[in-house]
Amino acid sequence: MLQVPVYNTNGERIDALEVDEARFGGVVNVDLLKQAVVTYHANRRQGSANTRGRGEVAGSTRKLYRQKGTGNARRGQIRTNIMRGGGVAFAKKPRDFRKTLPRKMRRAALHSAILAKMLGNDLMVLDSLQMDAPKTREMAQVLQNLKIDRSCLLALPRRDMNVYLSARNLQDLTVRITEELNAFDVATRQKMLVTREAMDVLMGREAGS
Repeated sequence: MLQVPVYNTNGERIDALEVDEARFGGVVNVDLLKQAVVTYHANRRQGSANTRGRGEVAGSTRKLYRQKGTGNARRGQIRTNIMRGGGVAFAKKPRDFRKTLPRKMRRAALHSAILAKMLGNDLMVLDSLQMDAPKTREMAQVLQNLKIDRSCLLALPRRDMNVYLSARNLQDLTVRITEELNAFDVATRQKMLVTREAMDVLMGREAGS
Protein backbone atom coordinates (compact mmCIF):
# COMPACT_ATOMS: atom_id res chain seq x y z
CA MET A 1 0.00 0.00 0.00
CA LEU A 2 1.19 3.46 -0.87
CA GLN A 3 0.84 6.39 1.51
CA VAL A 4 -0.26 9.53 -0.35
CA PRO A 5 -0.11 12.69 1.80
CA VAL A 6 -3.14 14.96 2.15
CA TYR A 7 -2.58 18.69 2.67
CA ASN A 8 -4.75 21.71 3.30
CA THR A 9 -4.38 25.00 1.43
CA ASN A 10 -2.01 26.27 4.15
CA GLY A 11 0.50 23.56 3.26
CA GLU A 12 -0.07 21.54 6.45
CA ARG A 13 -0.19 17.76 6.23
CA ILE A 14 -3.47 16.69 7.81
CA ASP A 15 -3.96 13.11 6.64
CA ALA A 16 -2.71 10.33 4.38
CA LEU A 17 -4.51 8.14 1.89
CA GLU A 18 -3.71 4.47 1.48
CA VAL A 19 -3.66 3.50 -2.18
CA ASP A 20 -3.27 -0.03 -3.45
CA GLU A 21 -0.80 -0.16 -6.34
CA ALA A 22 -2.98 -2.76 -8.02
CA ARG A 23 -5.68 -0.13 -8.53
CA PHE A 24 -3.33 1.60 -10.99
CA GLY A 25 -1.82 -1.45 -12.66
CA GLY A 26 0.61 -2.56 -9.95
CA VAL A 27 3.74 -1.58 -11.89
CA VAL A 28 4.68 1.30 -14.17
CA ASN A 29 4.58 0.17 -17.80
CA VAL A 30 7.40 2.36 -19.12
CA ASP A 31 7.14 1.15 -22.71
CA LEU A 32 3.41 1.83 -22.87
CA LEU A 33 3.86 5.21 -21.21
CA LYS A 34 6.46 6.21 -23.79
CA GLN A 35 4.23 5.01 -26.61
CA ALA A 36 1.38 7.16 -25.28
CA VAL A 37 3.58 10.26 -24.97
CA VAL A 38 4.92 9.77 -28.51
CA THR A 39 1.34 9.40 -29.76
CA TYR A 40 0.21 12.63 -28.11
CA HIS A 41 3.27 14.45 -29.47
CA ALA A 42 2.58 13.14 -32.98
CA ASN A 43 -1.09 14.13 -32.82
CA ARG A 44 -0.15 17.71 -31.96
CA ARG A 45 1.89 18.12 -35.14
CA GLN A 46 0.29 20.16 -37.90
CA GLY A 47 2.06 18.44 -40.77
CA SER A 48 1.51 21.47 -43.01
CA ALA A 49 5.12 22.06 -44.12
CA ASN A 50 5.29 22.46 -47.88
CA THR A 51 8.30 23.31 -50.08
CA ARG A 52 8.75 23.19 -53.85
CA GLY A 53 10.86 20.55 -55.49
CA ARG A 54 12.78 21.02 -58.72
CA GLY A 55 9.77 19.87 -60.69
CA GLU A 56 7.57 22.61 -59.21
CA VAL A 57 9.66 25.78 -59.59
CA ALA A 58 9.61 27.96 -62.69
CA GLY A 59 12.46 27.57 -65.15
CA SER A 60 13.57 25.76 -68.27
CA THR A 61 14.76 22.17 -68.32
CA ARG A 62 17.41 23.08 -70.90
CA LYS A 63 21.00 22.20 -70.07
CA LEU A 64 22.75 25.50 -69.29
CA TYR A 65 25.88 24.76 -71.34
CA ARG A 66 27.60 21.82 -72.91
CA GLN A 67 29.10 19.10 -70.77
CA LYS A 68 32.76 19.46 -71.76
CA GLY A 69 35.16 22.04 -73.05
CA THR A 70 34.10 25.07 -71.01
CA GLY A 71 36.41 24.63 -68.04
CA ASN A 72 33.44 24.93 -65.69
CA ALA A 73 31.80 22.30 -63.54
CA ARG A 74 29.14 20.16 -65.13
CA ARG A 75 25.81 21.86 -65.02
CA GLY A 76 22.30 20.66 -65.78
CA GLN A 77 19.06 22.59 -65.72
CA ILE A 78 18.57 25.85 -63.82
CA ARG A 79 15.92 24.29 -61.55
CA THR A 80 18.43 22.10 -59.75
CA ASN A 81 18.57 22.47 -55.98
CA ILE A 82 22.14 23.82 -55.98
CA MET A 83 21.16 26.88 -57.99
CA ARG A 84 19.68 30.07 -56.57
CA GLY A 85 15.93 29.95 -57.13
CA GLY A 86 15.99 26.24 -57.78
CA GLY A 87 13.88 23.58 -56.15
CA VAL A 88 14.47 22.11 -52.73
CA ALA A 89 16.14 18.74 -52.43
CA PHE A 90 13.87 16.21 -50.69
CA ALA A 91 11.06 18.78 -50.62
CA LYS A 92 8.69 18.60 -47.65
CA LYS A 93 5.05 17.88 -48.38
CA PRO A 94 1.95 18.01 -46.16
CA ARG A 95 1.47 14.76 -44.30
CA ASP A 96 -0.57 13.34 -41.47
CA PHE A 97 1.51 12.36 -38.44
CA ARG A 98 -1.43 11.14 -36.37
CA LYS A 99 -1.18 7.86 -34.51
CA THR A 100 -3.95 5.87 -32.88
CA LEU A 101 -3.92 4.26 -29.46
CA PRO A 102 -6.75 1.96 -28.31
CA ARG A 103 -8.86 3.14 -25.39
CA LYS A 104 -7.63 0.40 -23.04
CA MET A 105 -4.02 1.29 -23.81
CA ARG A 106 -4.71 4.99 -23.20
CA ARG A 107 -6.30 4.18 -19.84
CA ALA A 108 -3.47 1.85 -18.86
CA ALA A 109 -0.91 4.50 -19.82
CA LEU A 110 -2.74 7.06 -17.65
CA HIS A 111 -2.71 4.66 -14.71
CA SER A 112 1.03 4.07 -15.18
CA ALA A 113 1.67 7.81 -15.27
CA ILE A 114 -0.31 8.39 -12.06
CA LEU A 115 1.39 5.45 -10.34
CA ALA A 116 4.80 6.80 -11.34
CA LYS A 117 3.90 10.14 -9.75
CA MET A 118 2.89 8.40 -6.52
CA LEU A 119 6.01 6.22 -6.43
CA GLY A 120 8.18 9.30 -6.95
CA ASN A 121 6.41 11.27 -4.20
CA ASP A 122 5.32 13.80 -6.82
CA LEU A 123 1.57 13.42 -6.25
CA MET A 124 -0.11 15.42 -3.51
CA VAL A 125 -3.75 15.37 -2.44
CA LEU A 126 -5.42 18.65 -1.51
CA ASP A 127 -8.18 18.33 1.06
CA SER A 128 -10.35 20.97 -0.61
CA LEU A 129 -10.01 23.89 -2.99
CA GLN A 130 -12.75 26.48 -2.88
CA MET A 131 -12.57 29.96 -4.40
CA ASP A 132 -15.36 32.49 -4.16
CA ALA A 133 -13.93 34.59 -6.99
CA PRO A 134 -11.05 34.38 -9.48
CA LYS A 135 -7.89 35.36 -7.59
CA THR A 136 -4.55 34.49 -9.17
CA ARG A 137 -2.73 35.68 -6.06
CA GLU A 138 -4.61 33.21 -3.87
CA MET A 139 -3.85 30.31 -6.22
CA ALA A 140 -0.18 31.27 -6.32
CA GLN A 141 -0.18 31.40 -2.51
CA VAL A 142 -1.60 27.88 -2.31
CA LEU A 143 1.20 26.58 -4.52
CA GLN A 144 3.76 28.46 -2.45
CA ASN A 145 2.36 26.96 0.76
CA LEU A 146 2.65 23.49 -0.76
CA LYS A 147 6.24 24.29 -1.90
CA ILE A 148 5.38 23.60 -5.53
CA ASP A 149 7.76 25.66 -7.64
CA ARG A 150 7.81 23.47 -10.77
CA SER A 151 5.37 22.57 -13.49
CA CYS A 152 2.22 21.19 -11.92
CA LEU A 153 -0.98 19.50 -13.04
CA LEU A 154 -4.07 20.30 -10.97
CA ALA A 155 -6.85 17.71 -11.22
CA LEU A 156 -10.42 18.66 -10.30
CA PRO A 157 -13.53 16.45 -10.07
CA ARG A 158 -15.62 18.88 -12.12
CA ARG A 159 -15.31 22.22 -13.89
CA ASP A 160 -14.75 25.16 -11.55
CA MET A 161 -14.58 28.47 -13.40
CA ASN A 162 -13.16 30.37 -10.42
CA VAL A 163 -10.28 27.91 -10.02
CA TYR A 164 -9.65 27.85 -13.77
CA LEU A 165 -9.53 31.64 -14.06
CA SER A 166 -7.32 31.85 -10.96
CA ALA A 167 -4.81 29.43 -12.51
CA ARG A 168 -4.96 30.72 -16.08
CA ASN A 169 -2.18 33.29 -15.67
CA LEU A 170 0.19 30.95 -13.82
CA GLN A 171 2.60 29.73 -16.46
CA ASP A 172 3.57 26.38 -14.91
CA LEU A 173 0.09 25.34 -13.74
CA THR A 174 -2.29 23.27 -15.86
CA VAL A 175 -5.87 22.57 -14.76
CA ARG A 176 -7.75 19.48 -15.91
CA ILE A 177 -10.87 17.70 -14.76
CA THR A 178 -10.63 13.97 -14.14
CA GLU A 179 -12.44 13.14 -17.39
CA GLU A 180 -9.81 15.04 -19.39
CA LEU A 181 -6.73 13.52 -17.76
CA ASN A 182 -4.32 11.77 -20.08
CA ALA A 183 -0.90 10.19 -19.79
CA PHE A 184 0.79 13.05 -21.66
CA ASP A 185 -0.37 15.76 -19.25
CA VAL A 186 0.54 13.69 -16.20
CA ALA A 187 3.94 12.54 -17.46
CA THR A 188 5.11 15.92 -18.76
CA ARG A 189 4.41 17.81 -15.50
CA GLN A 190 6.83 17.40 -12.64
CA LYS A 191 4.17 17.61 -9.91
CA MET A 192 0.55 16.53 -9.70
CA LEU A 193 -1.96 18.08 -7.32
CA VAL A 194 -5.29 16.29 -6.91
CA THR A 195 -8.21 17.34 -4.76
CA ARG A 196 -9.53 14.66 -2.40
CA GLU A 197 -12.79 14.48 -4.33
CA ALA A 198 -10.96 14.10 -7.64
CA MET A 199 -8.81 11.35 -6.11
CA ASP A 200 -11.98 9.54 -5.06
CA VAL A 201 -13.23 9.81 -8.64
CA LEU A 202 -9.98 8.35 -10.00
CA MET A 203 -10.06 5.51 -7.50
CA GLY A 204 -13.70 4.83 -8.24
CA ARG A 205 -13.11 4.82 -11.99
CA GLU A 206 -10.34 2.26 -11.67
CA ALA A 207 -12.26 0.10 -9.23
CA GLY A 208 -15.23 -0.02 -11.61
CA SER A 209 -13.24 -0.78 -14.74
